[in-house]
Amino acid sequence: RDLSQHFHIIALLLVLIASIVLISISLSVIFYPQTPMKKTKELIGDAGVTFSNAFTATPLCCPSRSSILTGKYPHNHLVRNNSISGNCSSTAWQKEAEPFAFPVYLNKMRYQTFYGGKYLNQYGSKDAGGVGHVPPGWDQWHALVGNSKYYNYTLSVNGKEENHGDNYEKDYLTDLVLNRSLHFLEERSPNHPFFMMLCPPSPHSPWTAAPQYQQSFSDVKAPRDGSFNMPGKDKHWLLRQPANPMPNSSIEYLDNAYRRRWQTLLSVDDMVEQLIKKLDSIKELNNTYIFYTSDHGYHTGQFSLPIDKRQLYEFDIRIPLLVRGPGIKPKQALQSPVLNIDLSMTILDIAGVNLSTVNMDGQSFLPQMAPSLRNGTERPFFLIEYTGEGNSSEDPSCPKLGPGLAECFPDCVCEDAFNNTYACVRTLKDANLQYCEFADNESFVEVYNLTSDPHQLENIVKKVDPALLQIMNQRLIKLESCTGDSWTFAYFDFNLKYDCALLH
Repeated sequence: RDLSQHFHIIALLLVLIASIVLISISLSVIFYPQTPMKKTKELIGDAGVTFSNAFTATPLCCPSRSSILTGKYPHNHLVRNNSISGNCSSTAWQKEAEPFAFPVYLNKMRYQTFYGGKYLNQYGSKDAGGVGHVPPGWDQWHALVGNSKYYNYTLSVNGKEENHGDNYEKDYLTDLVLNRSLHFLEERSPNHPFFMMLCPPSPHSPWTAAPQYQQSFSDVKAPRDGSFNMPGKDKHWLLRQPANPMPNSSIEYLDNAYRRRWQTLLSVDDMVEQLIKKLDSIKELNNTYIFYTSDHGYHTGQFSLPIDKRQLYEFDIRIPLLVRGPGIKPKQALQSPVLNIDLSMTILDIAGVNLSTVNMDGQSFLPQMAPSLRNGTERPFFLIEYTGEGNSSEDPSCPKLGPGLAECFPDCVCEDAFNNTYACVRTLKDANLQYCEFADNESFVEVYNLTSDPHQLENIVKKVDPALLQIMNQRLIKLESCTGDSWTFAYFDFNLKYDCALLH
């Protein structure tokens, strides 16, 4: 490939990245075939590649977004949860991680960079520099202060506070991000490539749809997949708490939440369509890579849990990933596993950065999308990790639960706890297997054979051969200790093969 040719990149995170555009949202891939985003599927997925095995390194907003920006696992970038004390957009993060995030490298390659929408949950906090802090690497900065909102929010616009109300035409955040990205495309210099990262609030709560979409999907319900309204009797203690079967009132709430999430996504679908029309009109579409992905999955009633993420199961750790761009054949469906920590390395690879000079945990998947550009190596296994959040005091409405819990619902079902801290090794190569260890008093372990049990209904830890458990434990230890260059696959002993007979 002629690296003198620089492409544009748009990332929709939803994340847009050529030019490179990255679009990013919070969306479970388990239910992606039922997505309301028909235009996005046609304009990005059908026009390029769909990755059927894309995963987040950690199923929570701030740690996952930090992994996307740095190309590192949470145990290396040290963002553990959505709080400043958990290093989310803290001064330590700003000093130690942001200067090495991928936009800094793009800026050095003379990319014109634009950010619009949600950044990190604690961004703009007075305890961490306020709205005046603009991360390095961004030429145009239009970032939401705090967590997702659709109206009545504050932006940092290149370091200056900008307040918004509840007027749809002027303030609806998804549309505002679109309009400012279109303006950026009009005003940019044609002499340099560009990168845009667009992060609308959809489909995050409070699920405020645009007026024209508030009556859509009246018949849509939360998917009744194999684990919906099922008990978590053999799982970590947190999963054993929800009432089962769920009461009708809970199911009605889940259906309504799911429907409203879909409604918010229709504006994102419009965003994708308008961006692609604009790129086509300025004759840059064929020079632009467009990424569409998410920071984590989501659950709505699986194992009788309410609505959230944070758990180790497929519905929370799988993410959508669609990419189109130069050299990518249309209508590809790739099975190779990719992680959100790979996005940064892939973007830098497209931009022509010498990857040997970059200290990240991820690897470029550009060779998988466009094999003619370079031969790639498929990872045989990978790490999923999460650090649980909890409150030091008990919830007044649920005193029997005691302290250490978080995200509790009125019926005293909680989504998180301090000891909901786990690390998993996941493999697709020799066996479709997941092995997870919890950092709790039980040293609880969960193991799933996803070939025979795709909905993870049965924890088979007591049924598998101890030799397999030992192999998985050793791989997990190595994965949790790796950083940067030590992620090369030569680090691992591949003579340790899975014997499928050990699974029975």
